[in-house]
Amino acid sequence: MVSSISLSWSSLSIALSKQRVKIDQLSNTDLILRCQEGNKPDRVAFSELLNRYQPYVDKILYNLAPDWHDRADLAQEVWIRVYKNINRLNEPQKFKGWLSRITTNLFYDQLRKRKRHAPPLSLDASITRGDDDDLKWEIPSDVPLPEDNLSTVEFYDLLNSAIADLPETFRVTIILREIQGLSYEEIADITKVSLGTVKSRIARARNRLQLLLKPYLENQN
Repeated sequence: MVSSISLSWSSLSIALSKQRVKIDQLSNTDLILRCQEGNKPDRVAFSELLNRYQPYVDKILYNLAPDWHDRADLAQEVWIRVYKNINRLNEPQKFKGWLSRITTNLFYDQLRKRKRHAPPLSLDASITRGDDDDLKWEIPSDVPLPEDNLSTVEFYDLLNSAIADLPETFRVTIILREIQGLSYEEIADITKVSLGTVKSRIARARNRLQLLLKPYLENQN
């Protein structure tokens, strides 16, 4: 009897403790676990999750589709998919990568439906390859720029502008690789093209960016 009462009190204490923990004090992983507890995500926990990661989704969609005016609608659809499928995420600590792929796949679904064709742009300039058949090109992601380094800010503004000016096929591919960090195989799977085509598009896009930024870099010397 005593054991039964003790067990009940222990369970009640745990429940009360949970209630005392504010949602905004939970870690990202704990927040996701809270969303996975029932058949449907806890609304308060899911709302907090959305608030934390909405800027990340917006950034991906802006990079992929800077000229699309319905990005807010796409972002809403992203979170609908997250809500419906979050219980399938077996590794909560990998939520950000999972969210990135949901966003990217949605974008590409929409791109196929729209059947948009960018104006032709020659990307046939010579390409310099390394030993690993890859070019080294670093594009910033979430690392904040130093506010006191105006030349660095100016460079990345030019870089972002150059990326936005690429034909859509090349822009999307290089963003998936350099900003979102997807493997060549993942990009091939998402875009439904061969591995060789993915590598070719990335190399040509990098080369085009180098050509566009060359005048600025030469002026800095």
